[in-house]
Amino acid sequence: MQKLSIVIPAYNEGPTIHRILDKVRDVQLPAGIVKEVIIVNDCSRDSTEESILSYQSQHTNLPITYLKHAVNQGKGAALHTGIAAATGDYILIQDADLEYDPQEYLLLLTPILNGHADVVYGSRFMGGNPHRVLFFWHSIGNKFLTFLSNAATNLNLTDMETCYKLFRRDLLQSLDLKEKRFGFEPEVTAKIARIPNVRIYEVGISYYGRTFEEGKKIGWRDGFRAIYCILRYGLFK
Repeated sequence: MQKLSIVIPAYNEGPTIHRILDKVRDVQLPAGIVKEVIIVNDCSRDSTEESILSYQSQHTNLPITYLKHAVNQGKGAALHTGIAAATGDYILIQDADLEYDPQEYLLLLTPILNGHADVVYGSRFMGGNPHRVLFFWHSIGNKFLTFLSNAATNLNLTDMETCYKLFRRDLLQSLDLKEKRFGFEPEVTAKIARIPNVRIYEVGISYYGRTFEEGKKIGWRDGFRAIYCILRYGLFK
């Protein structure tokens, strides 16, 4: 029996986190694969903890490990905590918001289960899946950061900043990750690309983006940090 560890960093997602957990619970994985859900509450100031604990008590058929930070440290730090706690054969990153559809886990798993890949990124910029039309400058920023990351890593990704990243657990846990906020994405990409003979694939996924009023948290400062991380961990490793 194989296991998929689904790591969910959460910050101030109290009113909606049950909805993403419902989606994760409802996903039917291929025969022989079970789920392990790891939620890391990054010191939320709202009802996130109460919502998670209530959900956990009401849905005992979904194995949930709940962890929390005593002080807010950032998405990357929450991912570090969740990755370290994972025990599955594979680790998948899932945001607590509703921007990504867990029904597409099979798309991500297929290249690994078929023996072709060690790492799979879900790209919002390839394929014919639904993609909410939102911010022009965010899309330009994402493409620029992906271009810069590719130049540093010699990869040809279309969406380095995507949330949906699936890794063999042994590979991901072997990395010494430092970035505590949104710099996680370029850092993990740069470091995973340096593993000898690693096989990285992309698949097209859907994207149901949020506005800032709906809870989107990433901003322009995070973009500048991403550039710094690409240079630090990619070009000047």
